[in-house]
Amino acid sequence: MTVRGVLRKILLAAFAVTLSVVANAQTGDAQNFPNRPVKIVVPFPAGGPTDVNMRILGQKLSEMWGHGVVIENRPGANTGIGAQAVANAPADGYTLLAAMDTTLVMNPATGAPMSYDPFKDFAAITLTAKNTSLLTVRASDGPKTIAELIARGKASGSKLNYGAGITITRLAGATFAKAAGIEVVLVPYRGSSEVVQGLLTGSVDFIVDGIAPSLPLIRSGQFRPLAKLNNRALAVLPDVKPLSEAAGLPIDEMSSWIGLVAPAGTPPAVIRKINEDIVKATADAGVAERLEKAGILAVTTTPAEFDKFFRTEAERWTKVYKESGIKLD
Repeated sequence: MTVRGVLRKILLAAFAVTLSVVANAQTGDAQNFPNRPVKIVVPFPAGGPTDVNMRILGQKLSEMWGHGVVIENRPGANTGIGAQAVANAPADGYTLLAAMDTTLVMNPATGAPMSYDPFKDFAAITLTAKNTSLLTVRASDGPKTIAELIARGKASGSKLNYGAGITITRLAGATFAKAAGIEVVLVPYRGSSEVVQGLLTGSVDFIVDGIAPSLPLIRSGQFRPLAKLNNRALAVLPDVKPLSEAAGLPIDEMSSWIGLVAPAGTPPAVIRKINEDIVKATADAGVAERLEKAGILAVTTTPAEFDKFFRTEAERWTKVYKESGIKLD
């Protein structure tokens, strides 16, 4: 054998050893994960569906891991502040982001300014929930049906105000108004707690928002849900019809969702460990019941499935936004 051949064999052997060491190290990291508290950054104020989802899951994961799961609310910049913080965090699995459609899909689809790259800065872990959003009014003076709401919007000189927080619900309200042929004015809020307060105080005529923040007020009789924005069965509000059916208009489903991502470069073995434990936590009967009572439909995926899902959604909503003619401030 030539000297070159010997050197080639030595180099290949060294490379194989290096790969083995790296693989074993990552496996070891995953087996020992976590050995200290894990932080989940929620890029919204406390009280919204994302916050509720993460606090319920976080409590169960804390029990499973024997280490605390800290929920840190970092709202602002259309989820960009929280997203950037996680994108810049060490890629070790100890800082995660509760990423919504806003973060990974709507911001790039609408050309919003971003201090992070949703397609390069994160490693997908799993979907955690698909939310059903509601079109809701006050029970005291609001309309009793979608048809009545549309009639009010078409009344002479009338222009309805609607409140929404995340981009998809803002687009949903405008899409409904366009299909119904009524004029509306968007009152943008930073999060669900503000959206709910806006309707409660009379600042807006209707809201488009997730179920969890409004559910207590619906149950107490202060709010009235007129429609849901998708066709999924809703155990907590079984009589609420899909918007397309309630309005008698050809309106496609519009759903928000929540997922977990880690900084890009997080070891795949750690990603798999977190994914597997979230699947176990979500399957727990107590967790499932708490999420259902909050109006949150728990959903899990593999990391690859979640990665494909949000990239496909980004393509879909980019097209919808361009064709809609809707402009978001």
